[in-house]
Amino acid sequence: MTYVIVHALAPIFVIMLLGFYAGKAKMVDNKNVSLLNILVMDFALPAALFTATVQTPWSGIVGQAPLIVVLVLAMWIAYAAFYFLCTKVFRKSPQDAAVLTLTVALPNYAALGLPILGSVLGESSGTSLSVAVSIACGSVLMTPFCLLILEREKARESGGEQKSSLAMLPVLMWRSVTKPIVWGPLLGVVLSALGIRMPELLLSTIKPLGLSATASALFLTGLILSARRLQINKAVVVASLTKLLIQPLIAWGLVIALGLHGQIAVTAILMIALSAGFFGVVFGNRFGVASPDAEAVLLISSVLCILTLPLFISLTSGI
Repeated sequence: MTYVIVHALAPIFVIMLLGFYAGKAKMVDNKNVSLLNILVMDFALPAALFTATVQTPWSGIVGQAPLIVVLVLAMWIAYAAFYFLCTKVFRKSPQDAAVLTLTVALPNYAALGLPILGSVLGESSGTSLSVAVSIACGSVLMTPFCLLILEREKARESGGEQKSSLAMLPVLMWRSVTKPIVWGPLLGVVLSALGIRMPELLLSTIKPLGLSATASALFLTGLILSARRLQINKAVVVASLTKLLIQPLIAWGLVIALGLHGQIAVTAILMIALSAGFFGVVFGNRFGVASPDAEAVLLISSVLCILTLPLFISLTSGI
């Protein structure tokens, strides 16, 4: 099993390393990555998420309701608790806290979901559906929290009229929803619910763009990291422990509370037990927010999940 996890993580480290090398070698300007950021956030990732959600049958999404409940609650609980810690205990700015918290709360479904689930449960249409649903949950029900905070602080810094967060909520929600990274997967879910099938020509046209999403995002992350120094502090340690141990245990508690068992229970726990995702770092860069702690958690959790994932795989074998 350790070999399977290493095999799944290897492409992540290699592509990030290539981006890191490109930045250090000055092959790419690692201090001005706005163009690559636009490619990733406005085109590649939205195309990949739209394709994944629109091709997921609505009946399949409804059938995955218990998985959705566990994933969403585990992500929301971790996000709320750790955002509180970031702002009240670690005294971080709302922008930095939003980026770090999204990195902690949103697992790396896109890169690790299918390899890990496939190795544990076997590759099947059900496994692929679970991964697609997980990606949809993260992109539609998690990323807007981070975007709302980043948009709110951006509006406040622009020098406009100071309003309460509640008063700004409708405008902020509209700004978030209009971003391709949100409306792409959301549109896919809506079309799936309506039973509208996309023409194969359209899907095959955007497929190459979607296939480049993960690689582009990882390369961009490595490029961003090349301009930083790895810093380990209390926030990074707590964040890493939260991602690798506490959040999966929250998912485990939810599974027990809901009386779930079998494949759906194993899937829910293992998907949450994945390492931190790269969305937080990429989002922050798009808004000009550098979070060294989020970057450190991304690297540390990707390495240490080689130890924690086998632990949770062993523990869930009897569920």
